[in-house]
Amino acid sequence: MTNAVLQLGTGVFVIAMVWVAALVFGMLLLRASGSAKLGVIPVFLLALTITLTLVFFPRSPETPPPFKEIQIVDTLFIGRYVLLAVVSAIFLVVLFLLLPFHFLEPVHAKALRTH
Repeated sequence: MTNAVLQLGTGVFVIAMVWVAALVFGMLLLRASGSAKLGVIPVFLLALTITLTLVFFPRSPETPPPFKEIQIVDTLFIGRYVLLAVVSAIFLVVLFLLLPFHFLEPVHAKALRTH
């Protein structure tokens, strides 16, 4: 856990902030008059839903892997494919420029008899 304060992750702080905000809105709604007091129920259900979502669907596993697998990254990936595309285009241009010279080369007839 790289984002740990007092051995607690980010999710614990998010859950705490959600419940603090829910308590503040709940207290404000309870001081209201009339049917606005019933607004406490959706606030409580929203805070409960957010908490259950964060608890049951964590972003990372509870225990970190024992070692980090080394990833081999090809940093010249794009450059190699650009170079391959340029070389292929040059090869095709040269091939199609040389083909007419090969097919249009004059063939001289040989003499049947030489005296």
